[in-house]
Amino acid sequence: MPPTTTVRDYIRTIVDFPHEGILFRDVTTLFADARGFRMAIDQMLHPYAGMQIDKVVGLEARGFILGGAIAHQLSVGFVPVRKKGKLPGTVISEDYTLEYGEAVVEIHDDAIQPGEKILLVDDLLATGGTAAAGIRLIERLGGEIVSCAFIIDLPDLGGRKVLEGLGMDVHALCAFEGA
Repeated sequence: MPPTTTVRDYIRTIVDFPHEGILFRDVTTLFADARGFRMAIDQMLHPYAGMQIDKVVGLEARGFILGGAIAHQLSVGFVPVRKKGKLPGTVISEDYTLEYGEAVVEIHDDAIQPGEKILLVDDLLATGGTAAAGIRLIERLGGEIVSCAFIIDLPDLGGRKVLEGLGMDVHALCAFEGA
């Protein structure tokens, strides 16, 4: 790989995945490169230097990779938001619409205490459906969302506007035009 200077340079595009007409922005190439992965985590952390964050919430599935690394760097706990039926114990659920259909996500009902400051993370912001569902779950448990952080924003799909419409602060390391 030639010298790389931005996180975006590590992300590959796969045409027609998972459906025809989709340009899939694949972050596994970023995760596989030690320098690129460190760059992404460091840049995702940067806006929150000095802020109180009690927990990082990662959205299934690539948000787990990012969220775990960010929580480790911040020395705070990590909470997964998972697809329906994947968490043991008592959960609360949230239905939502995503780019390719409908889904349900869940969180343990005791994962966040009222008033805790939460950083929500995922790899990609598209329509905002998954993130908005995660936000609703966190708020139902009394968590206060400090910000939402992503590697990629797909501005043409409107997710940033959806989250900002919910009063969220949104950060993304790069953007790709198109779907």
